[in-house]
Amino acid sequence: MVGSVLALTVAMPAVAQFGGGGASAEFLEAVRGKDQGKLALLLQSKPPGLVNARGSDGDSGLLIAIRRRDEDFTGFLLNAGADPNLAGKGGEIPLVAAARFGFDTAIEWLLQIGAKVDGTNRGGETALIVAVQQREPTIVRRLLAAGANPDKTDSMQGYSARDYAKRDPRARDILKVITDKKPAS
Repeated sequence: MVGSVLALTVAMPAVAQFGGGGASAEFLEAVRGKDQGKLALLLQSKPPGLVNARGSDGDSGLLIAIRRRDEDFTGFLLNAGADPNLAGKGGEIPLVAAARFGFDTAIEWLLQIGAKVDGTNRGGETALIVAVQQREPTIVRRLLAAGANPDKTDSMQGYSARDYAKRDPRARDILKVITDKKPAS
């Protein structure tokens, strides 16, 4: 369960049902425009799957919020039931996107609600691989603590998080974190 930090209570009047495509477009427009009031109204109408609506580019509201490192909207959408494993454009999943943008808070929340720690994008990159590439030791530690596999390889280069850390002379501290992590029993 996501912590109370994510809780957002909005008192809104009842709303009429919105059409499928129109509601999806309005929903994504509200996320992009940072319009919490409109977002709450749309979600209150509860069209099936609205919180996971994707735009023509393939991105969900959750991915949009994560990419802009927006704690309020990321928390709001997770509390509203956004799928923590739903891929968007390029096959990017929320956990990988959060690692790419150094959004540690989102990583924590996503892991708490069941994001697949070793889930991959289309290139086979895991959040751990991306965190190593971005040289984000705090995120690397968090992912390893959640059980991320440092030896899972991507499909683009065939390298693992450990391999990327070994290859980058600026990532020696990250390599040490990976090396010091004891394998799960």
